[in-house]
Amino acid sequence: MEECYGRNFILNGELQSDDQFNSGLVYEGDSVYEVIRVMKGNPVFFYDHMERLEASARMQGREILADPGIIRKDLIKLIKAEKRKDINLKIVFNYNKDVASYLIYFIEPVYPSEVQYRIGVKGILFHAERKDPESKVINHRLRSSIYHMLILEGGYEALLVNSRNQITEGSRSNIFFLKEDTLITAPDELILNGITRKHILRICDENSLRVEFRCIDADSIGEYDAVFMTGTSPMVLPFNKIDAVPFNVQVPLITMLRSLYVEKAEESVHAFVRNN
Repeated sequence: MEECYGRNFILNGELQSDDQFNSGLVYEGDSVYEVIRVMKGNPVFFYDHMERLEASARMQGREILADPGIIRKDLIKLIKAEKRKDINLKIVFNYNKDVASYLIYFIEPVYPSEVQYRIGVKGILFHAERKDPESKVINHRLRSSIYHMLILEGGYEALLVNSRNQITEGSRSNIFFLKEDTLITAPDELILNGITRKHILRICDENSLRVEFRCIDADSIGEYDAVFMTGTSPMVLPFNKIDAVPFNVQVPLITMLRSLYVEKAEESVHAFVRNN
C-alpha cells in the first residue's frame, strides 16, 4: 500500500495525481522529513517544523531543496486541492544518487481516541539507538522492526533503550516521566527534540513546573508515578503500562498540559492564517 493518503501530492513544486506517487522517492537513497498536523485546514507550528527540516538537512550535509516560502505555497496548494481540514502531511527531501526530490503528501492520520486519552495506552521497551538522534532521518529498517514488535506485543508506542539501558525517546514521540511534582525527560542532545516537546517545555516554564533533563534507567520505571508521550499525532498521551509495569493515568497535570498545548496549537494556526 502506498504511503500517500489522498488524490494528489506535490513533487518538486508541481501538483501530481496520486497514481504517479512512487514510494521509492521517499525510501530509496536518503531522506530527511517532517510530519505536520493540519487543523482546520492549516498547519500547526509550521515555522517550527521548517526550522527543524532545514536543520536536519544541514546536519546530513544535504542541500535544502525548498525554502519555507516555497513549502508554504505548495502546502496551501495541496490542502486546497484536497479540501482537507484535519489530517497529517509529510514533507520529504530525498537524495538518491544524483537525483534530489522534494515531496509533500498527506499520510493516513492515526490519532488517539478520547477513550485512549482517558485510560491511557500500552508502551513497550525496545533496545535501539538512532544514529543521528538530533536530525529527522527516515530509517525504514528500524521503523519496520518496531512496527512488527508493537503488533506482537499489542503496544501503541515503543520506548527506545540505549546501550546503557537508558530510556531516551519513543520511536515516534518524546517521553516524560513524572515523580511527585517533577517531570523528567532525556537531555536534548540524546534525542530528536520534538516540536510538541518544545512547546510542552515552554508551558512548563510558563507555569513554574519543575523539569529535570536526564535519562531514566529502564529497570527503574516502576519508581515513577506516571509516564506520557508527546508528539504531532498523540499530542500529550499517557501510558497505562510499559511492558508489565502499570502507571497512573488520572493525573491532573497531564490533562492540564494537553489542554494548554492545544491552545498553543490553535494560536499557531491563527498566526499562519494571519500571515497569508
